[in-house]
Amino acid sequence: MAQRGGISKINYRETRGLKVSSGQPIRQSTLLTRQGSKWKAGLNVLGRGGSLVAACDGEVYFTKKKGSYKRKKVYTFINIKPQVKKKK
Repeated sequence: MAQRGGISKINYRETRGLKVSSGQPIRQSTLLTRQGSKWKAGLNVLGRGGSLVAACDGEVYFTKKKGSYKRKKVYTFINIKPQVKKKK
């Protein structure tokens, strides 16, 4: 009998999507989404291969914006409010 290798698509579906919530503190290079076209990169967020990654330490917040002239679609942007470093 041949073994089935790799990841089955049934379980793989669970790993896609949003990985953080609004107001959550995060560190630099934290994965925010996986394979999501529902979200766009906002302030201090990098997009790499369909995934969104944090560019700095801070707090996550979401904004929504309407599309241009003939686009009725509403886009959700993931942003990061940078963490302020305290002076000693």
